[in-house]
This record gives sequence, structure tokens and C-alpha cells, in this order.
Amino acid sequence: MKRIHLDKDIQPLSAFRANAASIIKKVKKDRRPVVITQHGKGSAVLLDVSDYEEMVDTIEMLKEISQARRELDQGKGIPHEEAMKSVRERLSQLK
Repeated sequence: MKRIHLDKDIQPLSAFRANAASIIKKVKKDRRPVVITQHGKGSAVLLDVSDYEEMVDTIEMLKEISQARRELDQGKGIPHEEAMKSVRERLSQLK
């Protein structure tokens, strides 16, 4: 997803209502989100679906990394060599 251009990617709700189809087309083409304003303040963000899915995937991965770090800090991890041995054993059972 590309970054928002403040001079191009902010639309008041009234403009969005009047031009919804063309604004959605632009979001898909340019792969940049559009901020919809209401009474001069940001109210919603319109994203391309694939950009949204990528963003959600990234957030989920970061949460998993954070959880793994907490678990390691609590001594719940296993040494790398032990983990690799376990993976190799599982792979050999698949053959």
C-alpha cells in the first residue's frame, strides 16, 4: 500500500457520495487509501481489499512475534538445535 498524499487523498463525505464509483476506481488503480472527512475531520479510510488483507496479515504476524518474544522471556522456548531435531524427525516420518 502506498502512502497517503495529503493533497490528493482526502475527500469530504459529500464528494465521496457524489463520486463514489470513481473514487473507488482510483483507490484500486493507485493503491493508495483515501481518507473520508466529515465536518472537516477524518472519519473513515477507504482501502483496496488486497492492501487491507496484507495489512491484517502483517498485524497478525507482528502479534505472533510479540507473543513468541514474551514466551521466550518467560523461559518457555527451546534451544534451536532441539527445535531443528524435532522438525527433522517429523519430516522423516512423512517420507
